[in-house]
Amino acid sequence: MDGFVGRASLEWWANHATCLEKYDIDLIVTVDAAGTWRARGQHADALDTTQREGWDFLMEMDPYFSIVFPGEDQGGILVSVVESEDGTLTLTEASDGDDPAPH
Repeated sequence: MDGFVGRASLEWWANHATCLEKYDIDLIVTVDAAGTWRARGQHADALDTTQREGWDFLMEMDPYFSIVFPGEDQGGILVSVVESEDGTLTLTEASDGDDPAPH
């Protein structure tokens, strides 16, 4: 991937068969000369109260999501997500051994 600007999905998987939640995000991905990618974005639509509670719960439990780009069925890239106070999401590709959860 050379870069990406558009809508993607963040999926939180409880295990290999169960996706607990999916969030659409507007995303900008850049890739440097070494192939390291950085991504920043925001929720495509404002989260309602129930969605916000679910999001906050999942983020507190384990901030690792699979990012799925358009045209992919599932699986995507495992990323760590950090949300700033202004709602900006920063995604970092997880390295092997980062994610303690089965999703």
